[in-house]
Amino acid sequence: MILSELLQLSSSYWSTCTLHAGVKLDLFTLLAEAPMTVPELARSVKANERGLAMLLHALVAMELLEKAADRFAATGVSAEYLSKASPAYMGHIIMHHHFLVEGWSKLDQAVKTGTPVRRRSSHDADGLERESFLLGMFNLASMLAPRLAAEIDLGGRRRLLDLAGGPGTYAIYFCKQNPELTAVIYDLPTTRPFAEQTVANFGLTERIAFVAGDIVVDRIGTGFDVVWISHLLHSEGPETCAAILAKAAAALNEGGLLLIQEFILDDSRDAPLQPALFSLNMLIGTPAGQSYAQGELCDLMTQAGLRDVKRLAISLPNGAGIMAGIRSLAI
Repeated sequence: MILSELLQLSSSYWSTCTLHAGVKLDLFTLLAEAPMTVPELARSVKANERGLAMLLHALVAMELLEKAADRFAATGVSAEYLSKASPAYMGHIIMHHHFLVEGWSKLDQAVKTGTPVRRRSSHDADGLERESFLLGMFNLASMLAPRLAAEIDLGGRRRLLDLAGGPGTYAIYFCKQNPELTAVIYDLPTTRPFAEQTVANFGLTERIAFVAGDIVVDRIGTGFDVVWISHLLHSEGPETCAAILAKAAAALNEGGLLLIQEFILDDSRDAPLQPALFSLNMLIGTPAGQSYAQGELCDLMTQAGLRDVKRLAISLPNGAGIMAGIRSLAI
């Protein structure tokens, strides 16, 4: 890495905060509807003209807006992903990232103490912060769930548990792909309104139920042919993960399938980049969470009594992967 790249890396958060500000002010929704001048847009968002003009010009430089004469407009990309009028809107996950910035600014403190520096977890937040987290998870899952549901064979399986399923995105797409499948979304009580509304939006209320509870201390039920666990284990330490996987295995019928989606580190723990950085995100926000290496996940699943443990040959972005195991007859 040369000096110019090092300095660009050091200041890269400037671009991040510029994007976050544009989303938070909802500029892209307005500018996807029609081009506007600075005074027109300033009146709409109740912003100072001088400050807004600087932000708009920076967004043009970042190729997220276009400028013709004195009018600004959304680009094709920002209109598709950053306008609330678009079905592909990704603003919720971007706002979730915005709420993480304060904690990341204290990373050195978290490294020194080994304890979280965020005021509260996303699960414990309220208002816009909680909504951004839950709907942000829906944003991300909606990109992957249709593909994963098509690639993972659940033929002959009738009942799925979406453990810590949030709004139930994966349960929804697995059920859409497999007409004979029913599902249960299991998550904290505060998640229920988001999950039930999302399920209703897809017309699957008769096939997908919501059960409220704490995964660590409450029962999660039994009699499932599939348990799906997506991006849950990284929030917990190894002992809690082992307990969760033991519950998940016990919830399966004999021959049932346990599927885990996680950001997976190489066994050397120094790659890929996204899981390595995500471990720091867990350091900042949780008492014991971390990214896990593939070998660690294999060991945890084997200790839970699962057999034929393997990583599926599915290429996913950001170092994510799918681990699979079958409930052993000996459990």
